[in-house]
Amino acid sequence: MDLAYIPSPSTGVIHLGPIPLRGYAFCIIIGVFVAVWYGNKRWIARGGTAGTVADIAVWAVPFGLVGGRLYHVITDYQLYFSEGENWVDAFKIWEGGLGIWGAIALGAVGAWIGCRRRGIPLPAYADAIAPGIALAQAIGRWGNWFNQELYGRATDLPWALKISEGANREAGTYHPTFLYESLWCVGVALLVVWADRRFRLGHGRAFALYVAAYCAGRGWIEYMRVDEAHHVLGLRLNVWTAIVVFLLAVVYIVVSSRVRPGREEIVEPKAGEKTEEKAEGSEKAGESDEDAPADADAKADGSSGAVDLGKDMEHGAGKS
Repeated sequence: MDLAYIPSPSTGVIHLGPIPLRGYAFCIIIGVFVAVWYGNKRWIARGGTAGTVADIAVWAVPFGLVGGRLYHVITDYQLYFSEGENWVDAFKIWEGGLGIWGAIALGAVGAWIGCRRRGIPLPAYADAIAPGIALAQAIGRWGNWFNQELYGRATDLPWALKISEGANREAGTYHPTFLYESLWCVGVALLVVWADRRFRLGHGRAFALYVAAYCAGRGWIEYMRVDEAHHVLGLRLNVWTAIVVFLLAVVYIVVSSRVRPGREEIVEPKAGEKTEEKAEGSEKAGESDEDAPADADAKADGSSGAVDLGKDMEHGAGKS
């Protein structure tokens, strides 16, 4: 009897003439678009101006892609620099291989540059885009489905992922760890949005919550994977990374809440200046409206005075 399973695509690329359209790249692009779109909505809700998130993303996204690729190549160097491998493959990002740890780390550097140029505090920006990043990861993980990579141990569960025979993989049904992580990231985004509204998180704490929640899930999902990886004390390197980053995020939340409680009143100084200018303009307009009746009355009085003066002159002329 055939078991139920999740099928894998026969190919991860469709050729439109000479142009290859790769599923992995599409997932990354769609994820970035969603992160910027939703981050922009949250930024405006916090008092920022439209377009600021996209302007800073121009710096953050390229840095993040480079950082993600560097982390993958460094931690899995044997795939590119060992005997029999082609080091040029290290630049083939479309074939998969982005480490989220490097992407966030170097992406934060790019975001810091963009924020500094706009005079914006990085923690406030990070809080605004945190749920969007989680959603971007949820979408991006489907790129691994297109490439038939990063699956877990063999299983016969109804939601098992069917993998076909290929380079460095055996045909069979495996745990769809890409799907587990995708669903977990959606849950992380919902958690951050709820907590941010409930507790009015500020000064980078919403972002830290995203990091901690993601690491909690990444730890057990990573433990299920069977792809080649470096091990330290019996655990995969990424499991240790998740543990360390989780602890750092929790410490940041605790310390930050004591040192800088509450949320930033102003996240974008220029937006505040524009608001004040609009308010001053409204006040001036109101003053002009209040003065208008007085001027009208004065004009009316002057007109009636002129009429009365004319009548007096007529009477005076008749008497003479």
